[in-house]
Amino acid sequence: MTRPPESTPAIDVRGFSFAIEKKAILRDVTFSVMPGEYLSIVGPNGAGKTTLLRCIDRIYAGGTGQIAVFGRPLADYRQKDLARRVSYVPQAGGRVSPFTVGQFVLMGRYPYLSPFTSIGAEDRRAAREALRVTGTDEFADRTLDTLSGGERQKVYIAAALAQGADALLLDEPTTFLDYRHQVEIRDLLARVSAAGTTIVAVTHDVNRAALDSHRIVAICQGTVVFCGTPRELMTADVLRRIYATELLLVDHPGTGLPVIVPGAPAEGPP
Repeated sequence: MTRPPESTPAIDVRGFSFAIEKKAILRDVTFSVMPGEYLSIVGPNGAGKTTLLRCIDRIYAGGTGQIAVFGRPLADYRQKDLARRVSYVPQAGGRVSPFTVGQFVLMGRYPYLSPFTSIGAEDRRAAREALRVTGTDEFADRTLDTLSGGERQKVYIAAALAQGADALLLDEPTTFLDYRHQVEIRDLLARVSAAGTTIVAVTHDVNRAALDSHRIVAICQGTVVFCGTPRELMTADVLRRIYATELLLVDHPGTGLPVIVPGAPAEGPP
């Protein structure tokens, strides 16, 4: 993918550190994401990837260092103003809200509402458009608990799009999904990215990160250990440094980019 032209970063993280109950989770994290860029964050389990997303969206408050969103310090945002710029999409698992799809997506308009205003025509238009773009309008009247994990993930993305934010933060958007729904989510995110929305996605799927992203950041033990292009990432030496194991790479038949494939068993096939 061709990286968008340089401008003020959509998200700029500088020397950021964060601890939970005095345990350091993130240490001196520095990277930036440009407007319209698709950036993936990879790394081992427990590296701090999800914590980083939640700090950017201020689900977790505090920390030291600096985070700026579209050129403005995170601390200067009111929460509703921040929600107009950045939307967080959690994993599809966990507790399911007892709302219909249509109701849930319409709730994405909360940054534009107040106790003294009601849902208006523009709010309903934005929700309908988000349902259409994500292909979830066909089950707008169904409750979330009747959907599959893949369908529910698309609904979460629809709510984020209805929110009208300029950047999406996604936490493992295809985890636990079958191949069909993985492809549908990736195609959806590619369309959203092509339309100009900034995307920051945490993922354990290094191959998809390499094939889908403009750039990739790798985090180990709370520290950035790599930031660069997919081709720069997909080398045996770099991957060994990130995952502390040997990985087998072959060239993708469609793109020529190296991808990870399963290695043979130590004793060969049974």
